[in-house]
Amino acid sequence: MTNHLFRPQFTAAIQRVLERLYSETIEQDPVRRAEAQSAGLNHDGEHGFYQAMAGARMPVTPEFGTLLYVLARSSGARHIVEFGTSFGVSTLFLAAALRDNGGGRLVTTEFVAQKAASAAANLHEAGLADLVDIRIGDAMATLVRDVPHPIDLILLDASKGLYLDILRLLEPALRQGGLVVSDRADLDGGDGGRASAYLDYLSNPANGYRMAAITTEALGQRFAHDVAVRA
Repeated sequence: MTNHLFRPQFTAAIQRVLERLYSETIEQDPVRRAEAQSAGLNHDGEHGFYQAMAGARMPVTPEFGTLLYVLARSSGARHIVEFGTSFGVSTLFLAAALRDNGGGRLVTTEFVAQKAASAAANLHEAGLADLVDIRIGDAMATLVRDVPHPIDLILLDASKGLYLDILRLLEPALRQGGLVVSDRADLDGGDGGRASAYLDYLSNPANGYRMAAITTEALGQRFAHDVAVRA
């Protein structure tokens, strides 16, 4: 899972942290997911799912992480908002892009305090902590204040049923030509179709976006993602 990490744009410190986190993912995430399923928690829309998965890394794939870096770099992003920090894997890719763009600000939000603390430590180890503002709690509360403006890129990578709500919350600050990137919105989150409503919203040209769906692979599995640009 780590064979695509060694790109010239990443410092040795960033590469080291990413490699460790992906190795921990392979070792620990299947165990955490089995524990959650044994407790009857199968979907991220179920109450208690994220607490049960507090020890799981749940990262973006290495290929998708590299794409996040490229999207942020090529768009000249300076202001990024991320929904779903977890242990900070996607945050590392995005913060690395900000650093290479000459600086900026990344606001990221995480519901589980334990994960937020781990992400902060990982960012510090990678030398990127100065670019990132980690907020703890319900994203619908943590993202209503002091978000960077204009937003160049939004990453949605947490509870799928909240994707549309978070997008609408941040939409007033999203610039024309800004990017909305989401991870695995196709999954059944047990949310009564709210994730599908998000995809329907982005795919309707009347809402002002142009969207493309992509897939990446890791550990023999295919993962779906969506990238949209505000027209």
